[in-house]
Amino acid sequence: MTESSAFKKTYKYLKDADVRFVRIIWCDNANIIRGKAVHVDMLCHYFDHGVGISAGQQGIPVMYDGVVRKTGLSAVGEVRLTPDWSTLTILPYSRGHARVLGNMKRYGEPWAFCPRHFLKRMIEEAESEGLEIKAAFENEFYLLRETPHGIIPVDSTLFAATQSMDINCEVINDIADALVAQGIPVEQYYPESGAGQQEISMRYTDALQAADWQIAFRETVHAVAQHHNLQASFLPKIFPEGAGSGCHLHLSLWRDGQNILPEPQGVCGLSQVGINFIAGILHHLPSLMAITTPSVNSYRRIRPHAWSGAFRCWGMDNREAAVRVPSDPTFRCPSHFELKTVDATANPYLALGVAIAAGLDGVWQNMEPGKPLAVNPGDLSIEERKIRGIDQLPENLGEAIAQIRHNDFLLNALNSQLSTAFLAIREAEWEAMQDWDLEQEVKVLWTRY
Repeated sequence: MTESSAFKKTYKYLKDADVRFVRIIWCDNANIIRGKAVHVDMLCHYFDHGVGISAGQQGIPVMYDGVVRKTGLSAVGEVRLTPDWSTLTILPYSRGHARVLGNMKRYGEPWAFCPRHFLKRMIEEAESEGLEIKAAFENEFYLLRETPHGIIPVDSTLFAATQSMDINCEVINDIADALVAQGIPVEQYYPESGAGQQEISMRYTDALQAADWQIAFRETVHAVAQHHNLQASFLPKIFPEGAGSGCHLHLSLWRDGQNILPEPQGVCGLSQVGINFIAGILHHLPSLMAITTPSVNSYRRIRPHAWSGAFRCWGMDNREAAVRVPSDPTFRCPSHFELKTVDATANPYLALGVAIAAGLDGVWQNMEPGKPLAVNPGDLSIEERKIRGIDQLPENLGEAIAQIRHNDFLLNALNSQLSTAFLAIREAEWEAMQDWDLEQEVKVLWTRY
């Protein structure tokens, strides 16, 4: 199909669907979802090369729209946000609008600062080892009401309470319908531990699509909640005594269309390549956290006895371990594993990309993760944890930044330009917010995420 016929087909599809604007979307280094919208009647001018954005957009922190100097970026320089038309979706929650994910290009080539291109590179690295990566992001979020006295949860129920299902039936149904309408399979839903907290899980898919779906998921939840006069927030910690919100990353390894993670004779029913992949993630995890839990607020969630993965260890059905291997009655062996130290302040392309990079390093170096843990690591004494080789993970963003600064493997995987910009933003956010209390953080961040 020629470009001309591709445009004509797309244009007709959009006009038949009564679309006025096509949003071309990107996710920046602070994990803010941004976009520029092209009117459908002007699309012929932007179909191939997309829209222009300032190179400085990848140097902006969460607090304000200004470029952090140490990113190496500025107001000088233009990047093209080129549509990936395979991701075109009509938005069921915004009448007359469609969305397409953009790739950042400069002079017609992938731009070194593009998070989506980074994930593509890591997927290619896995493919060079004969591995296909399947993934799913599992989101927790709060439904909130804004009042003159501050934000309050939509209900005050407990974990998995059917009362909460009844209270929030309409908004949850509308979120699910909107996701399914975009081709995103909804797997499970239940109220989470916090008052007003919800969890909706998506089905696993190929790695790039999983990250694209995570962008769509956040946008959909926010938009549908607003239609119900509510606000949704994915911020990791909103209420001092309320449960934190994670965004657990589920991973499986495939080859030639077959899941190669299960192995009945392996440790915890896992294949050796799966064990090595988990070992790589655990080895690099203190550094990974600068990317998978990248906000100052993230570390208020990651605490012992909070089911958030505060310790560098792994175990079968162990929800206090950083990596949980869920049992699977269908396979009689685990079919996937879960990285818990992830939240929705993370850019999904970067978070999934570095997890793949770390896992591959484990495969290449034949790493071992140590013995699986069958107890709560938080119940062990410091001496017992030391004997078992279990570390407590970074307790604040500053510690995680210090870890990745000395991790040449991950810095090289990201490339020097992307890693420089990303870490400059992390450091700017840490310097600005490290002394803030929770109330100050929530005031600034709860609507950002």
